[in-house]
Amino acid sequence: MPDSDLVTSHYTHGQLLLAIREGLQKLGKTEHDVTLEDLGPVEEFHIGGRQASAEFLDQLELAPDDVVLDVGCGLGGASRFAASRYGCRLIGVDLTEEYVATGQVICKWVGLQDRILLEQGSATALKFADDAFNKAYMMHVGMNIADKTTLMKELFRVLKPGGLLGIYDVMQTSSTDLAFPVPWASEPGGSALAAPDKYILELERAGFRIVGQRDRREFAMTFFDQLQAKTQAVGGPPPLGLHILMGPNAPQKIANMVENVKTGRIAPVEVFASKP
Repeated sequence: MPDSDLVTSHYTHGQLLLAIREGLQKLGKTEHDVTLEDLGPVEEFHIGGRQASAEFLDQLELAPDDVVLDVGCGLGGASRFAASRYGCRLIGVDLTEEYVATGQVICKWVGLQDRILLEQGSATALKFADDAFNKAYMMHVGMNIADKTTLMKELFRVLKPGGLLGIYDVMQTSSTDLAFPVPWASEPGGSALAAPDKYILELERAGFRIVGQRDRREFAMTFFDQLQAKTQAVGGPPPLGLHILMGPNAPQKIANMVENVKTGRIAPVEVFASKP
């Protein structure tokens, strides 16, 4: 069962903003001309990257007058994409302070600081009033949160009646032990995987009504194949990519995740739920 210190130590880089600036320089870009497209490969820390974000968030039917909660926002990549694509306002919450601080700087780079606020905090103790958000989502977050009962209760509390919640998480699909390290945990003690049925049970206990579910294993395998082909074609990772976030053992983390998905131990799964 991961505690907050274990989770934040896994994700904390130490010089993340500097590393992203150096990646920009390799692209021939600066903070003054960087685009969301340039940043996508480093700020969408989930299987499928920006394509997955688009296919997932489109189902939430986000609108310009929506106030949306991004749970476990990381660098805020999905928030920036959503603000740009749908015109909504977003508040992102993440446990890792460096991610939040770096993400807020990037919001200024792309001129979205007026529509996005990123805050450090826990998804199981949200600092928001009841019924504060029209929509909420989390992307590859629950794997680090053992207390899914409290998580779902908090999400239910802060959503307005009629609000919609989207979850896109890596979920457990076999009892076989995983190969570690993986992108969300360096060791088994940092991982809190659960099966889709567990997510649905806790969502329903919290008061949600399930309105959709989709297994994304095949999508993931296609994405991994394409990523490998691109990497091989250019002789290594791009100047800006998730290897910056994952550190020196990024290749091992990615290889283990691919193996875990391929062997049926885990799969990325979408679940959508509404608050009556």
